[in-house]
Amino acid sequence: MNDTPGWTSPGSAPSDGQDGSGIPRPASPGDANGSAPQWSKEQPPAGQWQSPTAPGADAPPQTPARAHSGGGWGAPPPYGHWGPPPAAKPGVLPLRPLTLGDILDGAATTMRRYWQTVLAISLSVAVVAQLADILSVRFLAPEPVAIDPDATPAEALSQSVASLKNALAESGPSYVVMIAAGLICSALLTVVMSRAVLGRPVTLGDAWRDARSRLLQLLGITVLVIAASVAIMFVGILPGLLLGGSAGDALAFVGGLCAFVAVVWLTIALSLASPALMLERQGVVKAMKRSMKLVQGSWWRIFGITLLTNVMVAVFTMLVAIPFVIAATAASGSGLDSFMEGSVPETGWTFLIIMGIGGVITSALTYPLTSGVTVLLYIDQRIRREALDLELARAAGLHGYGG
Repeated sequence: MNDTPGWTSPGSAPSDGQDGSGIPRPASPGDANGSAPQWSKEQPPAGQWQSPTAPGADAPPQTPARAHSGGGWGAPPPYGHWGPPPAAKPGVLPLRPLTLGDILDGAATTMRRYWQTVLAISLSVAVVAQLADILSVRFLAPEPVAIDPDATPAEALSQSVASLKNALAESGPSYVVMIAAGLICSALLTVVMSRAVLGRPVTLGDAWRDARSRLLQLLGITVLVIAASVAIMFVGILPGLLLGGSAGDALAFVGGLCAFVAVVWLTIALSLASPALMLERQGVVKAMKRSMKLVQGSWWRIFGITLLTNVMVAVFTMLVAIPFVIAATAASGSGLDSFMEGSVPETGWTFLIIMGIGGVITSALTYPLTSGVTVLLYIDQRIRREALDLELARAAGLHGYGG
């Protein structure tokens, strides 16, 4: 990260199997004079601690409480106040290993503190993605395939293939646009988070200048992850499809389930590749290897935080979408009775526009949260493994931090 704002190269802080000589660490108590500190043999009697006075002064013995009021030896701190001092916080998060609350609060604080830049990024991307989705549904959606409940197995397979082709024709272009929009949003918001951690200002132009040179490589990571996931699922269900019959269906189900578990593991293992690519200026393959190294040993923790974030996003999206679905159905002329019966005019302009507005609102608010959590998970793993907090403190101008 030599050419990112204030971050040093990850080579100065090895991940594993190295001695970490490039990481500054606090000196031991004996480093100052070459030996460990020694207690004096002459100690005052119990209960006779005295306030420091000038040589020769005749000061009466004081109890700790009296000495505290007189400016000498102080009373011990009240219960619950022992412990290390709070970590420095130059930006949106404390420079120490992060908790779940720190990660969520850091993402939310970034959205509040840099709301102009964050909203400009997420809102622009959300509008483009929703426009592509509306146009795709309106003009590219083919006629639905008629499903015959009495079809033979061969006819049922043919109907399933035709339905899959229609779904790809309908959602394929909008899905591609949404992937591209998500990549741009993730890249720009990663830059914003890297500045927010240091407490530095950032504009949309700054984020674009830092991120644009990495977009193609970020696209490469996304394509590789998607291709690997599709290949794993295909290999998992292929034996069952070739076998056929009830035994083949059971085998396909078991194989698909195992393949799904493998896809989830791979997705989490590579979840930190995007911030590693953006902030460390590594190549595609090196960024993916870097992500797997950082996730190693913390897979379940990262999986849990990622899952919780996605559940929160899904619940928020559902809560926002429900009133827009009701309003769109009522405004399209079908009335609420058709909504209750499940008959929704999915290709009407009124319905699509109102639903698109709801999609823009949810996307503009959820893009920064998901991207921020991913970046903060990356930072947290580097703090835990490589003492990145010391490098961030130096970059923020906190001289002597950790010494």
